Amino acid sequence: MRFTVALAQCGFPADGDVLSQVDAWCEEASSQGADLVVFPENLMSPRPLSAQELHDIAEPLNGPFALAMAACADRHGVWVAYTQYESDDKGGRPFNTAVLLDDSGTARGSYRKTHLYDAHGVLESERTGRGDALFAPIDTPFGKVGLSICYDLRFPEVARAAAIDGVDLLILPAAWHDGQEKAAHWETLLKARAIENEVFVLAAGKAGERYVGQSMVVDPLGRVLACAEAKDQELVTCTIDLSEVSAARDAMPLLAHRRPELYRLA
Repeated sequence: MRFTVALAQCGFPADGDVLSQVDAWCEEASSQGADLVVFPENLMSPRPLSAQELHDIAEPLNGPFALAMAACADRHGVWVAYTQYESDDKGGRPFNTAVLLDDSGTARGSYRKTHLYDAHGVLESERTGRGDALFAPIDTPFGKVGLSICYDLRFPEVARAAAIDGVDLLILPAAWHDGQEKAAHWETLLKARAIENEVFVLAAGKAGERYVGQSMVVDPLGRVLACAEAKDQELVTCTIDLSEVSAARDAMPLLAHRRPELYRLA
């Protein structure tokens, strides 16, 4: 089967109105025939926020922000993957949470980021709490979908666990910080996760000077089917043929050839 995906490589809105920005991107994606729209990490932030500000804007997954996102998906008739800061009902640091909505706005699944970016002088763990479970893949009209977030990309076990659970499509919202070799790592790791698990990878990067951008769609053979040209805001659309997953796995059955009894995993 064939379907169209759109990666909304957006940055912080100039006027701070995140929801109006989201609506405009969904409207544009829908006009281009997209079935699924993927937004980058940190979508909820109107601008760079301090730890306290981030804590203050965090909401539950049935809060005003989530309800507005659901209404947007329903209004434009598209599936939407996005992130928000989810408040901790125990009063701890908020979670960096990805949500998958169907085209009626119903939340089909959510995932709290499990690997926090404490590197290169950034301490994400001082701002957000760590999730304690991987995403449970769900069936969609575009095959079985898995979710992960940004820094999770550097941990191959995340994508491998999804592939073992039958994922065809791995969605990765990200705000990948720029720096020495960071853009090269981004592309290399996206290709690697696609190749070694024989899945499509949809990676939406955040726009802006501090990030690499480069939202891209990678197929199960590691080919880049579509990619943002730079760090600027851009809607990247791509038509995917899901039969390429089974074709790749039939030709080279990597998952069937695994020898898990030999691997030391801890």
